[in-house]
Amino acid sequence: MYNVHRLMLVDDDEDDREIFLSVIQNILPEATYTIAINGEDALAKLNSSPVDPHLIFLDLNMPLMNGKQFLMVRRDNKRLNSIPVIMLSTSNDQKTIKEATELGALFFVTKPNKYVAWEDALRNILMTFYFDNNS
Repeated sequence: MYNVHRLMLVDDDEDDREIFLSVIQNILPEATYTIAINGEDALAKLNSSPVDPHLIFLDLNMPLMNGKQFLMVRRDNKRLNSIPVIMLSTSNDQKTIKEATELGALFFVTKPNKYVAWEDALRNILMTFYFDNNS
């Protein structure tokens, strides 16, 4: 069982949200999630919620407040800075990946084109947060 159950997805692309949520529901059916369509929306939802997500999956390119801008605001907020962020992007540019990790993204995932590749990528990320009740 993964030790994460509350997730936030911040992505402006409806198709990407649908694929991501389908994969998460397949991998982690007990998960609850919050959807935000950009960084500003995410901050508003985080600030109004009494319970923080265990993980934030954050798109890089969005209107109003993009992923890098969100990470800069998050970095200066002690409560939000403790929530791990996984950056999602169609880019695999090394400079962009380096900037995102320097701003506090725990992982950077280039959005896969195929469903199975999405499953593999998300399973690998979730394994980082694996909790074995038998140990």
